[in-house]
Amino acid sequence: MYPVGADVRHRKLDPDDAYPGARYVMLHTLSHLLIRELALECGYNSASIRERIYADTASGAPQAGILIYTAAADSDGTLGGLVDLGRPENLERLLDQALARASICSSDPLCSEHDPKEDRTLHAAACHACNFVSETSCENGNRYLDRAFLVPTLDLSDAAFFGGGK
Repeated sequence: MYPVGADVRHRKLDPDDAYPGARYVMLHTLSHLLIRELALECGYNSASIRERIYADTASGAPQAGILIYTAAADSDGTLGGLVDLGRPENLERLLDQALARASICSSDPLCSEHDPKEDRTLHAAACHACNFVSETSCENGNRYLDRAFLVPTLDLSDAAFFGGGK
């Protein structure tokens, strides 16, 4: 699905660190959706929110986790009740909202039909309108993202981890 070899070298990326796997793509896309939803919900500056994806499958104990945090030492750190949104009763609602928002993009069908092999990008159904976050927020420079791994899209409906947003 994702380009390897010459495309990775063209972007001056280490070929040994090529495609991180489906688990990573799914968690990374979910992380971006949650960052965007958190910013919408509380008015917090999304450029101040960071992510860390734990998706190791090589070790004996496979991982699947997301850490969303802020390292801002300024007044942004106190705005909007960001910490309160991480409580289980709020997080479930935010997750439902994020998945519902991800099911359609304002750039569809172009976004959902995006083929990374055609333009040598390292993302599929993801764009600035639906899933990209600030480069400073993303641990992988907005690479390896695909909404179709989470929810059915206009182009692909059978790869979704979740049945779709509510």
